[in-house]
Amino acid sequence: MPTNAPPPNADKFAQQLREAHEKFAGSTTGEGASQQVMAGFAEAYRAWLEAMSAKPETMLDLQGRYMQEQMRLWMSSMQPGNRGSAGEAPDKRFSGPEWNELPVFRYFRDSYLLTSKMMMQAVEEATLDAPTKQRMRFFMRQYLDAAAPSNYLMTNPEALKAAMESRGETLREGMQNLLADMEKGRISMTDETAFEVGKNIAVSPGSVVYENELLQLIQYAPATAKVFERPLVMVPPCINKFYIMDLQPENSLVRFAVEQGHTVFMTSWRNVKKQHSHVTWDDYIRDLIDALEVVKRIGKSPRINALGFCIGGTLLASALAVLEKKGRNPVASLTLLTTLLEFSEVGDIRVYIDENFVDKREKQLEKGGIVPGQELAGAFSSLRANDLVWSYVVNNYLKGKQPPAFDLLYWNADATNLPGPMYAYYLRNTYQGNKLCKPDALKMLGEPVSLKRLKMPTFVFAAREDHIVPWKGGYRSARTLGTKVTFVLGASGHIAGTINPASKNKRSYWLNDKMTADAEKWFIGARELPGSWWNEWAKWLKPHGGKLVAARKKLGDGKAKAIEPAPGRYAKERV
Repeated sequence: MPTNAPPPNADKFAQQLREAHEKFAGSTTGEGASQQVMAGFAEAYRAWLEAMSAKPETMLDLQGRYMQEQMRLWMSSMQPGNRGSAGEAPDKRFSGPEWNELPVFRYFRDSYLLTSKMMMQAVEEATLDAPTKQRMRFFMRQYLDAAAPSNYLMTNPEALKAAMESRGETLREGMQNLLADMEKGRISMTDETAFEVGKNIAVSPGSVVYENELLQLIQYAPATAKVFERPLVMVPPCINKFYIMDLQPENSLVRFAVEQGHTVFMTSWRNVKKQHSHVTWDDYIRDLIDALEVVKRIGKSPRINALGFCIGGTLLASALAVLEKKGRNPVASLTLLTTLLEFSEVGDIRVYIDENFVDKREKQLEKGGIVPGQELAGAFSSLRANDLVWSYVVNNYLKGKQPPAFDLLYWNADATNLPGPMYAYYLRNTYQGNKLCKPDALKMLGEPVSLKRLKMPTFVFAAREDHIVPWKGGYRSARTLGTKVTFVLGASGHIAGTINPASKNKRSYWLNDKMTADAEKWFIGARELPGSWWNEWAKWLKPHGGKLVAARKKLGDGKAKAIEPAPGRYAKERV
């Protein structure tokens, strides 16, 4: 843009921001799902208003304290050299020095923080049942996060300063970013042009050696002269692509396991299309069992080691429970990473999944259908809206910056569709009914399943700051198995805590051999160890690998010849 060009029209810019919000809101949860979620919020909001009306003295007290604090803020914000809300926990939304340079922006910031505090107190002090309070707490936080002055051009001094210094160039760039994201129907979190599956991510050498309607099975090439006789099969979540476990070589769990001497297989779930609209949960279990049989045959081993991540772990445990009921036990050891089997403690995702929501989604999907991957991705992003939504709105649109290249966020944007019947079954019987943890409460492939029949040695990992699988929910899940469990708690969240490479050896993890009934007591008695939990897992898995044998140079076998190079075409199909 020429230096003498006028800046973009502010009113037009604001209108396009509103249109973008409406489009993104519809695309992230689906129109029907979005309406149901908002109906749930309306019910919680009415209950909250009634509860506060029943305790007028509480509201009057809050209002009185709020007005006193507002007056104090107004007076202090005009004093020269005042730094505003000093002494409080830092908020990275307001970390720029521009928020302190002018009194008006100090006031915007401090008034917003004060209002947020008061509104959350009003929710906490209302007499509501636990589910309603959780929902109201969640939606109030959503509203307050969206209302932050940092999210709007005219109340964000950092964005205004950048616009003035660039003579509107940052706004022009921001508009281009906004229009491009509107075309995609989602907010860009990373430079997606920096990555290509099979080129610079998901590059561990290997071949697809088997495929069926729902998955491809990848066998990775050995990296050692000798390997353990028992192969290791990894089952990733089916709501994202498998390569979260094989990003780049330096942070690849696949490469790490191969370098430990394991013959690694990976299930790569298909990004289902319209023709798969009637696929069920049982279909996923059946195709997974078929893949396990192929791993046994290629590995020439009657017993294998198995690892499941997130819902991949839920599917794997279900498949093994079916096989146990049939008297077939193909697994020598089981590893579960951030996996729910017991669904009483699922965190804020609960606000979306109540009886009414599940009933309506079942009716919508009873004759088949496809659940868009963006619906699921949008729901998970909303659980951490400041980090996964609003920070990118500010950076990409208000400041006109390009998001940096980040492999993990590229994977996060590579969402996968789910078949409607499979999704409805999962919601009904896990999040809503919590039946998987109850012995023989569910039938899969015609067999009653009980996790208590799973007796193989099991390693369970949970992440302390996980917002998708809260660690205490992971702990409860570990206790549903009929075996002694090695439970490890890692630092950080669902992905960063799990994908914590041993080569970098960052963060820490906690161990305690005593699996007490109460998760908090387990944590109090646990010892914290520095570094990556991967090394702990490798040490645990080693004795379950069997004896060392010469690594085979040829992948597959006579029946399962190489179909195509890893990562395979299923992993390359995008929504």
